[in-house]
Amino acid sequence: MTRPLRVMLVAGEASGDLHAAALVRELKARREDVEVWGLGGARLRAVGMRTVFDSEHAATMGFVETFGQIGRHLRMFRRLVTEMREQRPDLVILVDYPEFNMLLASRAKKMGIPVFYFIAPQVWAWRKGRVEKIRQRVDKLGVVFPFEADLYNRGGDELAVFLGHPLLDVVHTTRDRAATRSRYGLDESRQVLALLPGSRRKEVDLIGPEMIAGANLLVEEGWQPALALAPGIDDEQVRVLRAACPGLVVVEDDTYNLIGCADAAVVASGTATVETAMLGCPMVIVYRMAPVSYWLAKRLVTVEQIGMPNIILGKSVFPELVQDDVTPQAIAESVRSLAERAPEMKAALAELRAALGEPGAAGRAAEVALELVQ
Repeated sequence: MTRPLRVMLVAGEASGDLHAAALVRELKARREDVEVWGLGGARLRAVGMRTVFDSEHAATMGFVETFGQIGRHLRMFRRLVTEMREQRPDLVILVDYPEFNMLLASRAKKMGIPVFYFIAPQVWAWRKGRVEKIRQRVDKLGVVFPFEADLYNRGGDELAVFLGHPLLDVVHTTRDRAATRSRYGLDESRQVLALLPGSRRKEVDLIGPEMIAGANLLVEEGWQPALALAPGIDDEQVRVLRAACPGLVVVEDDTYNLIGCADAAVVASGTATVETAMLGCPMVIVYRMAPVSYWLAKRLVTVEQIGMPNIILGKSVFPELVQDDVTPQAIAESVRSLAERAPEMKAALAELRAALGEPGAAGRAAEVALELVQ
């Protein structure tokens, strides 16, 4: 009997768990003998991965928050390095989670194990000098934004491959605008404002109250606010937000349909901004961090925009409010500006959708990964 293809995979966040699970499905569709283990969550377990650590306990949102979890991260790192040394996988697949995974890539490279990095670290945003380190530690890089391949492929080599964005296979509505509005008691004749304050408790604490206060200003003008309830938002947080906006509609586990029926959205910076753009909804991008985390970020981040839609377009199309600029008045004014610039919004959203490539990123990633072990 031939030895199965043994893969160690590390996906330390919820979005990584989602995209990595799609990749594992595609790998198994091409090779029935694939064995996968490592760091992941419920979606990866559902496709047959053995999780040495659960990614639910790995994700953090800022520099200070990460520092507070350094002991846990160190234990995970040591265990995974031991797994590599003792199990000798044929391939290591790393998914996003850059600081942790870059250290693992270095260890794998020293052991002579091929490394495929799926969803490249966004070093172009804050540590451009690390591009060369990635080139030294990674055998193949799957990038999901159109400008990233040129950044990594210096000298004409093909380290990085643009795969298209994996969310294109995931982000879609399941009912039309009218049906969703009817489901949640939203008036078809009034504008709907979707509120997406993030999926982590700390994010919601920092951003949620300002979003609600801004929405209250717009309620007076006929807007209907609806909160997309992420799994990370607990009951007490929802109670507080509801109390601050008595007419607030809370939508659970139906975010894409909510965005699809909305006229505008206020979105915490992150993956949700790309999802909102894919669904064709104009947005205001907001973000707040712990003060020390923000102080450090300001000294590291080199891009002019924080929102991925604006970064992809190379210009500030969607309003961005960061840190102290996240106020109810600024949120309300920014939402009003979206309607005033409706033709520009429509054109920008179409341009952005086209730039993200075609569906099927996980399948293309599987092909690239398998080329490293053939």
